[in-house]
Amino acid sequence: MGEMKLSVAEITKLMEQMERTGLGKLVLEDGDFKLNLSAKRQELVCTSTAGTEAPVAAVAAASASVQPTEEANARYSGNVMEAPIVGTFYSSPAPDKEPFVAVGKQVKKGDVLFIIESMKLMNEIQSEYDGEVAEILVEDGAPVEYGQPIMVIR
Repeated sequence: MGEMKLSVAEITKLMEQMERTGLGKLVLEDGDFKLNLSAKRQELVCTSTAGTEAPVAAVAAASASVQPTEEANARYSGNVMEAPIVGTFYSSPAPDKEPFVAVGKQVKKGDVLFIIESMKLMNEIQSEYDGEVAEILVEDGAPVEYGQPIMVIR
């Protein structure tokens, strides 16, 4: 097997992506090489093949939502919740359960709005805003891209 080589800059970039998307754990394996990154109490930890753990960089708690782009805000009237990661959008916690929110429902900052399934993980996306759900822009079960507008809250 070939040897996997990652620079400190590449590992730092992976850690920043984890922070931005709210991903809790990332494992890369190639033969004898294994890189294990995990978010742990506002600190990102890197575990080497030898199994020793060392803090790599202190990071703010990963937020599960993304600040909306100016373009999305200009297109929609209100605060736009965007997909923080690539995955599949689900409006409810299970197929037989009621949706987390519906158009017209009042929400508060921190309320769960929807789930994005990514890499077999169910990521609950929380509201960054207080207000009323004005629009839901994605169909249940639809694939979503990073930064795609999902919901408008006024």
